[in-house]
Amino acid sequence: MYERMHIPQEEVPTLREKYLLEYGTTMRGLQAHHKIDTEDFLAFVHDLPLKDYLTPDSTLRSIIASLPTRNLIFTNADILHARRVLTALGLNDMFETVIDVNMISPYCKPMPESFRFAMNVAGETDPSKCVMIDDIYRTTRAAKEQGLFSILYNSSFNQGDANAHLTDWSQLRDILENA
Repeated sequence: MYERMHIPQEEVPTLREKYLLEYGTTMRGLQAHHKIDTEDFLAFVHDLPLKDYLTPDSTLRSIIASLPTRNLIFTNADILHARRVLTALGLNDMFETVIDVNMISPYCKPMPESFRFAMNVAGETDPSKCVMIDDIYRTTRAAKEQGLFSILYNSSFNQGDANAHLTDWSQLRDILENA
């Protein structure tokens, strides 16, 4: 926001948080209130050395591979970043489709409309047949409110934030079997 849009540096943290809470992502707030080049914005904020932060996890890969489910990614990032992350994690071949922020425009998670758009892209009309796993409680709460079974991947959990929560991926199969 500072480097590309020249918003005063001291205003950036407050404005970023305001847009995140009001619009679901900072980008959607910037689109609503500023003229931005969305592709440039996403390329700039996602220009990260992912290999410095992410490493493949063979246990997670085995868990996902063992699930009798159709697996999709639903993200507030763009498809290029999502695929880069999946590649860095060694999971790119484990997900059939990436439903990205551009596909659900002008919405984004946790907006209720975003879940309807994502289900439409996935070809699913019954939210009760869908599971949403996210690490942000606002997203899992919104998914639950839309009728999806939601799982919060986070050490902090409050009733109402999701149908279930996990802190270790090895818990996933049990949660899904008992859902």
